[in-house]
Amino acid sequence: MESEQPIPETSSIEKTPPRPAPTEAYSWRVFSSNARISYITDILQAETELSAIQPGPLGFDLEWKPNYRKGGAENPVALVQLANNQAIFLIQISTIRAFPDKLREILGRHDFLKAGVGIQGDTQKLFKDWGVSVNNCVELGMLARTVDNARWKGKYVAPIGLARLVEVYHYRLLEKGKIRRSNWEAVLDESMQNYAANDAHAGYTLYQHLIQMVDPSDVAQFLWFTLASPESGLRPWPSTPS
Repeated sequence: MESEQPIPETSSIEKTPPRPAPTEAYSWRVFSSNARISYITDILQAETELSAIQPGPLGFDLEWKPNYRKGGAENPVALVQLANNQAIFLIQISTIRAFPDKLREILGRHDFLKAGVGIQGDTQKLFKDWGVSVNNCVELGMLARTVDNARWKGKYVAPIGLARLVEVYHYRLLEKGKIRRSNWEAVLDESMQNYAANDAHAGYTLYQHLIQMVDPSDVAQFLWFTLASPESGLRPWPSTPS
């Protein structure tokens, strides 16, 4: 009869080392190799290029010039970013000095879903600055908590940053750094364009990833992460699960 071997502690068997932090940066070019950036600074260009967007999900983000003086008023939205698998639109409304009608239409239509992080605050600011309502919005942090709740600690409505979502679901680094404090009313150089494009495009790819995890039999789930859309940019979230 063989001698009994000591049984390893359960904790040593079940524990796995944490995944190391990613080292590769997120790039829209990797996820959508055939996409293109369209940097729009003219009203006619805006109307023409935005007319080509087909209904469907869009990554959505905004940028504005930081106020470099402590206690000063916040500057208005300067840049609107929209992204899908075919194109990334960087519409610099501070240069156009008017809000393009086609952009207003896309943001207001329900068949164009807009996905982003902190999207409620962004839509409120856009309404305050430009009088534009944004309908059919998805908060990616709430979507992640809905479909992957066991992963995330804290309250359901606690925010999750875009960089953190990119790290968890794409295993990429979404680089921020000093560029986020750039003057978004100035001419956008290549690094600024790529930064703005990546933020919006990551919203699109994260939505496409997370929405595949939604239980199609649970219709109520869609109310948990979708922003209500009355005829105003200042709108509450619908009730959320406890």
